[in-house]
Amino acid sequence: MAHGDSGRHVAETAVSMLEALFTQSPIGLHLLDTDLRVVRINTATPAMRGVVLEDLVGRPARDVYAMVEEDVDTLLRGVLDTGVPLLQRVMRAHVEGDRPQERRFEVTALRLQSPDGAVLGVALTSVDVTERERARARTVVLDAVRGRVGRILDPAVTGEELVEAVVPAFADIAVVEVVDAVISGGDPPVAPAPTGTPVLRTAFRSTHARPQQAHPVGEVRRLPAPTPFTQALADLRPRVVPLHAAAPWLSADPPVAEAIRSAGANSLLVVPLALRDAALGIVSLYRTGRSAPFDEGDRELAVELASHTALCLDNARRYAREHTVAATVQRQLLPRRPVSHASLETAYLSVTGADPGAWYDTIALSGARTALVVGKVSGRGLNAAATMGQLRTVVRSLTAFDLPPDELLARLHGTAGQLAAERGYLPLGDPLRREVLTADCVYAVHDPVTGRCTMATAGHLGPLVVRPDHTVSLPATPGGPRLGTAEGAPFAAVDVEVPDGSVLVFTSDPVLTAYLAEASGPLPSAPDYRDRPMQELCDALVYALPAGLGAGDAAVIVARTRAFSADRFVAWPIDPDPAAVAVARRRTGRQLAAWDVDDETAFNTRLIVSELVTNAVRYGSPPLELRLIHDRTLTCEVRDTGSDAPLLRHAAGVDEGGRGLFITAQLAQAWGVRYTAPGKTIWTEQSL
Repeated sequence: MAHGDSGRHVAETAVSMLEALFTQSPIGLHLLDTDLRVVRINTATPAMRGVVLEDLVGRPARDVYAMVEEDVDTLLRGVLDTGVPLLQRVMRAHVEGDRPQERRFEVTALRLQSPDGAVLGVALTSVDVTERERARARTVVLDAVRGRVGRILDPAVTGEELVEAVVPAFADIAVVEVVDAVISGGDPPVAPAPTGTPVLRTAFRSTHARPQQAHPVGEVRRLPAPTPFTQALADLRPRVVPLHAAAPWLSADPPVAEAIRSAGANSLLVVPLALRDAALGIVSLYRTGRSAPFDEGDRELAVELASHTALCLDNARRYAREHTVAATVQRQLLPRRPVSHASLETAYLSVTGADPGAWYDTIALSGARTALVVGKVSGRGLNAAATMGQLRTVVRSLTAFDLPPDELLARLHGTAGQLAAERGYLPLGDPLRREVLTADCVYAVHDPVTGRCTMATAGHLGPLVVRPDHTVSLPATPGGPRLGTAEGAPFAAVDVEVPDGSVLVFTSDPVLTAYLAEASGPLPSAPDYRDRPMQELCDALVYALPAGLGAGDAAVIVARTRAFSADRFVAWPIDPDPAAVAVARRRTGRQLAAWDVDDETAFNTRLIVSELVTNAVRYGSPPLELRLIHDRTLTCEVRDTGSDAPLLRHAAGVDEGGRGLFITAQLAQAWGVRYTAPGKTIWTEQSL
């Protein structure tokens, strides 16, 4: 082939290829001149603004291409002036037709130049990538829902997380309504849901600046029937519903019909929130204005979104039910009201909610003393509440032996270790088997007669002492091992002076304790410690806590000390001589008369004093002391420095002795022995 023929063949081929592109290519091809007017356009280009392709030739690009987000003139002028191509730019465009809609196009623009470098215009290609972009957008929405929804175990929050993820990425308006029973942890109804099942609107979100809501968030209502919403709850099937004013179901729910009209909604997608044939609620999605109506792909995506949300809702429902049960158990296991004495006012406080594993207690002890206990068991839910109840019962049982705080915690530590070991024998599938049992606890004993408080701690808890001058101190109590752990370090007790008007604060959360101990915290600035009602003082502490403190659900005891009245307590030394028995009896009689104690109680008390002093003179080690305390009960105490425990004997009919403690036990409401560093104290209590 000659050179001229070869060139002519190449030119003919190029013209044929260009003609094929403009008549057969599925890719939209456009030629624009230097004024950005259409020179030629191929058959793959969809008609814009309702005109045929031939009518577009000669028109400016800005009139032909109805791009939503882009200034086409500016973009194409930049390509024409700089020669820098616009490559695969995805744009939105309104396409007119029988049903106007918004489409996505991938646009590429290249500058055209002659061999001598003259600028001829712009070549522009466009590919309809609407379905590809919709699929990509659906994937993004699905990932967002899976990542955001269900982070917090709260049915109401779950709905809010869902609408935030789907608006505006998937819908223009989203509404979540949950069966009311599910909110409180109840069982959802099995489909078909009964007519009139109450639902709670938990979330609403719209792209409109001032959206009109048919019903406010938080409202509980019964869905009117029949509507797409009730039908979805009945058969648990999603529905794509075209919206037009003549739809017959709109008359059943006028507020919803008015909201749809106000928003200009064109399509409704109703998806049930269902799990195992149970109806938990519904999600209503709307598209408005020029947004493309929902299609089959959208329906399939909505089903996946609803399935994930329903699972999160069910988890939240189960958590709410377990929390409710655990809170109920906790309320039954904890004391309803604190035990307050004339010398110690106490109040209980719960910060941010009820942790089923946290407990508090005040226990009346002999000698007008009071035990203050705050603790927290590891774990959550019903198991934590049950373990808390076990440990609280053990503490109350051990207080009957009048043990010092450090010794009581040592025995409690042993019991907690046994409970932890028992979990190893549970079935392999029981999740409690893998849950470690540990607990923190602080145990303190306040003695109003001496004005001191002895305390010991297990783990990281510690009490606060606020003295009348508003100075706050955290006693340096040596922390023992956490209860239930394998650590066997000994516990240690510390003795702290608590003057009249001091306030003791015990919390089950170290974060809260640390904040209250700060110089800038609410304790140093709280006024009127001495005379302010305890409930007001507790409220002031709560109001002063900053948001985001990080404290968990804390149990708190606030106690205020009062000086023990001097005329309610007497103490006499006892000579180690049998004649001291009569002296003690006479002094007791005179003191009981001064206290205006009734005759029967006074008679029994003198007899008790005779028996206790007789035993102390015979078997105790000097020095000896008799004490009478007139508080909520009448207490008699005899002290000596011996360590031998008295023995309650049941004497035979012919025995001449051995009945002292037996008589004492019959006359007194309670009696016992308390060991201290100097020796022991035998005490009795009688009701007044």
